[in-house]
Amino acid sequence: MNKPITPASLYAGLVGAVLVIAGIVGFFYSSSFGSPGSVDDVIGVLDVNAWHNIVHLLTGGLGLLAFAAGARASRTYALAFGAVYIVVAIWGFIIGSGESILGFIPINTEDNVLHIVLGVLGIGAGLASPEREVEPAARTATP
Repeated sequence: MNKPITPASLYAGLVGAVLVIAGIVGFFYSSSFGSPGSVDDVIGVLDVNAWHNIVHLLTGGLGLLAFAAGARASRTYALAFGAVYIVVAIWGFIIGSGESILGFIPINTEDNVLHIVLGVLGIGAGLASPEREVEPAARTATP
């Protein structure tokens, strides 16, 4: 039986995949575990270090797991991920560009904008998806 594709499952799958790729690519820029250690800009824009890359790998992996688990898990992921990333973006705007969340995850204004966009899209995708998985209609044979 095919699982229904909802806005939340699409979000979980796409954002999850992009974050896993971003986490892998980020290690080519900085693999420093410091506070914040050596920070580099991915494609000259987004500040990363190894901790930031690990966060991308973990949150992306959770998105892919939610996508594989189905619409309900994807909805939970989209809503939770959206809320967390909105909080992270607000926190980042408060502490300022070039600083570090928790003292070891570097952020800049571009990170904050990306986090707010991902957060709002996650909340939107979660709210646009049904709370319960809808069973596909049974096929009826026509004579």
